[in-house]
Amino acid sequence: MPSFDEVLKEAGEFGRFQKRVFFLLCQTGITFAFLFTSVVFLGQAPDNYWCRIPGAAELSKQCGWSLEEERNFTVLPLRLGNGSSSGECERLDIAWDASVSCASPLAHYGNGSVGNLPLTPCHDNWVYKQPHSSIVSEYNLVCGNAWMLDLSQAILNLGFLTGAFTLGYAADRYGRILIYLLSCLGVGICGIIVAFAPNFTVFLIFRFLQGVFGKGTWMTCYVIVTEIVGSDQRIVGIVIQMFFTLGIMIFPGIAYLVPTWQGIQLAISLPNFLFLLYYWVVPESPRWLLTRKKGEKALKIMHNIAKHNGKYLSPHYSEITISNEEVSNPSFLDLVRTPQMRRNTLILMYAWFTSALVYQGLVMRLGIVGGNLYLDFFISGAVELPAALLILVTIDRIGRRLPFGIGNIVAGIACLITAFLPADIPWLKTTVATLGRLGITMAFEIVYLVNTELYPTTLRNFGVSLCSSLCDLGGIIAPFLLFRLAAVWLELPLIIFSILAVVCGLLVLLLPETKGISLPETVEDVEQLSSHFGKCGKKRKHRDTNSYI
Repeated sequence: MPSFDEVLKEAGEFGRFQKRVFFLLCQTGITFAFLFTSVVFLGQAPDNYWCRIPGAAELSKQCGWSLEEERNFTVLPLRLGNGSSSGECERLDIAWDASVSCASPLAHYGNGSVGNLPLTPCHDNWVYKQPHSSIVSEYNLVCGNAWMLDLSQAILNLGFLTGAFTLGYAADRYGRILIYLLSCLGVGICGIIVAFAPNFTVFLIFRFLQGVFGKGTWMTCYVIVTEIVGSDQRIVGIVIQMFFTLGIMIFPGIAYLVPTWQGIQLAISLPNFLFLLYYWVVPESPRWLLTRKKGEKALKIMHNIAKHNGKYLSPHYSEITISNEEVSNPSFLDLVRTPQMRRNTLILMYAWFTSALVYQGLVMRLGIVGGNLYLDFFISGAVELPAALLILVTIDRIGRRLPFGIGNIVAGIACLITAFLPADIPWLKTTVATLGRLGITMAFEIVYLVNTELYPTTLRNFGVSLCSSLCDLGGIIAPFLLFRLAAVWLELPLIIFSILAVVCGLLVLLLPETKGISLPETVEDVEQLSSHFGKCGKKRKHRDTNSYI
């Protein structure tokens, strides 16, 4: 009775069939990148807005003022009388009515200086030159409400975290392709509702749900690909990440061409409906079917794969076996019970958290530092491609641990240098920050690989799921840390990113090196790994394709 890996090898490990499925599912990385970084363009700060004095709208209509004239009567006297006020977050504590002069509305309040008139904070009634350009102007997320923009991104990451557990479990129980298709449908529908949300509460609810379904599409596409491909998962995982990078490079072009946030939201959500066509071209994972005791269906799919690959599968195969069995109901204690497992788990959890926080922080920072946002965003995405190539070139030559540590340390040092570079040499500031983005991208992509290699077969899926959940926790914290600290000092978040990344770079050097050794099968194998080279055996002949993120 042949094993699944033996049948897959005979049917073709990466033939025409897998290449087609691989290419189709990789498109999910593009749309997920849109969702992952959407706050940068959906939440752009409005260029020109001010707080309207009560009664100003009616008086403006009565006097025939343009918006610019109303602004001149409202904001310019305030700036002249009180140089510390910009008119954005506070206004004169007065109200206008029909008795006010159209030519000089403030003359109604006496001949004294405008500076003597009382001021009051603005709580609503803001006026924007471009009211629908972003969610900030749409829902008044300015001044005292600015923290609500942070909340919108945190809610999206909370959706990612929820989706990782709920839809990850559902994909294990009900099938990969079913959950993938339902997730694509969910992302599309929720995206449309987000675009036309009547208020910010509805916006947040469906942005959370879009995060849940978005994580479902990303996880299941990764799992399907790795389960039907017999070649090295390292290549598969990094190429999927490259499609994510491609999405980051495409996104600023979409945002540049579409003038409103609703249009951008629809442009990044509607493509998910096209993935529903995969129902007819992407099969269920045969490996999953075998775990559900559906061997006949799995064998039928394997015959179809062999046919498309121009291979011949023996007609005598009547049953396929799978070798991987997982611990029933694994718990966190299983991951920290022994010394090496405990060290690996704690360091990997911190590495996932730091990678996500610094990566998302650097992405969102592009939206608040000025400059050409569209060009800077494109360049920051383009630099991720060399990061992927550097990984491919180095990890099989010098190992995983050194590039992992160096990537974090380079990111940390680059953040620190960027924070103290003078603003009058923006090209140098951008160059160094881009180097930091390259470093943290390397670290983020390597942690996917290292995490699967440092857990035994019996705990691999659970261990990777638990550690990578810290990625979404980092994403929840990132917007609050970035935007609130930047309000104190624009470069303060970079100092925090620098400390986190350098500490992470030093910690990952304590992990065992896994280059050239077979995947551990048991906890004892993990305990035998040294931090210099593995003792758990031979060169790896094949990689366990049943483990996934």
